[in-house]
Amino acid sequence: MRGSCRCGGVVFEVTPPLRPVIACHCTQCRKQSGHFWAASSVARADLHLVEDRGLTWYSASPAARRGFCSGCGAFLFWLPEGGDHISFAAGALDGPTGLSIAESWYEADAGDYYHGARTQADTLHGSCLCGANRFSLSGPMGKVWACHCTQCRKTSGHFSASFDADPTSITWTAQSLRDHVSPNGGIRSFCPTCGSGLTFCKGAEFSVEAGAIDDPTGGRLFCHVFIAEKGDYYRLIDGLPQFAGIDTEGTQA
Repeated sequence: MRGSCRCGGVVFEVTPPLRPVIACHCTQCRKQSGHFWAASSVARADLHLVEDRGLTWYSASPAARRGFCSGCGAFLFWLPEGGDHISFAAGALDGPTGLSIAESWYEADAGDYYHGARTQADTLHGSCLCGANRFSLSGPMGKVWACHCTQCRKTSGHFSASFDADPTSITWTAQSLRDHVSPNGGIRSFCPTCGSGLTFCKGAEFSVEAGAIDDPTGGRLFCHVFIAEKGDYYRLIDGLPQFAGIDTEGTQA
């Protein structure tokens, strides 16, 4: 079974059996993925790197390293120090996986915009995982769009969640960004040190990754778009509106 990042800088193959998927809501996974991460796992000997020119590792703690693509920022791997297994993003896999989410971890750390009490927030504070990027902007977060398109699935490792924002309202107290330009002209900005996705821009459209924002956010998950491209390993059971390929205003995500 083959998987890859968004730009092709990292391509890998895994040999079954694959562990059922675990959804991790911890702060580190939320910051790096921009929402929450979903991963399967294999023995290290059963993961083969076909292409690794973009592979970069970030040590978020002494316990493990996190692998991402330096070309597009896709969050791909979690490797415990001294461990004999490696976790990989289920959303990075190509084609049917036959997997399913079996567990959810660290739900207490989940963003309040999708898993928790409704909050109020006049000012939002955000950062990447390593702290090289720190910013604030006017709140509340408001409507959060969950996008399941292949590009968002590849970069986030699961599916993305973002909210519309005015880029002129952002105040950066620390900034270190790298841009990846997609074939359709969208620009995704991420941290080159830890790989955390932060913003997306296409023409006049500008959005911020919801997972980069610390609680309280004043946000709420609003709907799911591009579900025709979603991974086969999870179901959408939250009762929110779903759209096969376009959002409610008819524009491409």
